[in-house]
Amino acid sequence: MYRNTKNVPFYILGKGSFAQLGDLVDARRAAVAGPAVFFVDHFFRGRELEGRLPKKDGDLVLFVDTTNEPTTEQIDDFAAATRAHDNRLPCTVVAIGGGATLDVGKAVANMLTNPGQAADYQGWDLVKNPAPHKIGVPTLSGTGAECSRTCVLLNAKRGIKLGMNSDITMYDQLLLDPELTRTVPRDQYFYTGMDTYMHCIESLRGSYRNVIVDALAQKAVDMCEEIFLSDDMMAEENLEKMMIASYLGGMSAGNVGVIHPISAGLSVVLHTHHGIANCYALSVLGEFYPEDYPKYARMIERQGVNLPKGLCANLSDDQLKALVASSVVHEKPLTNALGPDFRKILTDEKVISLFKAM
Repeated sequence: MYRNTKNVPFYILGKGSFAQLGDLVDARRAAVAGPAVFFVDHFFRGRELEGRLPKKDGDLVLFVDTTNEPTTEQIDDFAAATRAHDNRLPCTVVAIGGGATLDVGKAVANMLTNPGQAADYQGWDLVKNPAPHKIGVPTLSGTGAECSRTCVLLNAKRGIKLGMNSDITMYDQLLLDPELTRTVPRDQYFYTGMDTYMHCIESLRGSYRNVIVDALAQKAVDMCEEIFLSDDMMAEENLEKMMIASYLGGMSAGNVGVIHPISAGLSVVLHTHHGIANCYALSVLGEFYPEDYPKYARMIERQGVNLPKGLCANLSDDQLKALVASSVVHEKPLTNALGPDFRKILTDEKVISLFKAM
């Protein structure tokens, strides 16, 4: 059996294309009677971009605090606020921001048409009812959240970081304007861009492979190497390249390996943001990625990016146990990377030693 694969059906790419968001939203207003709902990274509150939102009377703007990664409880609260604002389904849900905000937009849209709580839908193909129309506008490149079929959420009660992985989760329309990434701090730009590099090398080194995924992942890896081994990763031409690499990488990101589970443990237990958590993870996983770690080391040195040491220094035994549990729970990616007996390789002692090396 072969899986029927879905991609985002429409995208606009180009410098200054954010100006076309109003046209996209107006087309949805003409099609559906409900309000437009905007989820916007709180970074943009009071800034020039907020004033450019094509908001009309009856629409709703919700700012997403991205200080921490999105949680299932946060999604339930946003869904309740959206329903309380207007009991009609939105004509479109627009998410503007980095991967966290894009994931919030996807997850809330899912919950507007599916009963229960967000935690009920963490897993594969559990979302059944079609969501409202969604437009994704990334302001940070690297996560691939703009074109992936998942929205990753922290679940504190279960101690996991897991996505709503479903074709229904995907955006219907993307607006890819590299100008929106110009204000990203340099270190953050690197950490997030590395997400593309890492989920692509995990895919290429794993056993769950196919020719299309390999082609997309390899091209994204090649572009990341061009960008991060250049003199300036944030040169104008590299802003657009990184946005395209993120898009290609997002389409090939279904099967990750060892990096993302270790990163997930850091996010669940220490609340480390995804991009920098990935960098910490790869920094101690050279034995599993002997071809790729040296390139990563050259890239971080070339761009003068700081990865502070001592992240896992002075942790309690309970914290270390929680890090192990939150990492090895990810059976599918670890099987992809290491085979079904991955726990014989990633023993508790081995995993703890990895975290202590960060």
